[in-house]
Amino acid sequence: MRWNRTSAKPARVIDKELLELLACPESHQPLREANAAELATWNDKIARGGVKNLAGKPVAEKLEAALVREDAKRVYPIRDGIPVLLVDEGIAV
Repeated sequence: MRWNRTSAKPARVIDKELLELLACPESHQPLREANAAELATWNDKIARGGVKNLAGKPVAEKLEAALVREDAKRVYPIRDGIPVLLVDEGIAV
């Protein structure tokens, strides 16, 4: 995740206009960027080996950024600035 040099908040990874167009591939609900506290919580679980994606595969790579479904039941990783909006790559939270 990129950090804004003038504040302690992470900079946006996804352009705001693009984010308004994106939706969960499973439910078509709107998405939002995960905040730093959410990422820290999920990355701690990933580090302990307790996270699987919806395909049932263990998630080994920490999340640099992520998109959260409106109901907060699914998270989709953002890798190298690109949202991975595949149902099987989603993580149940």
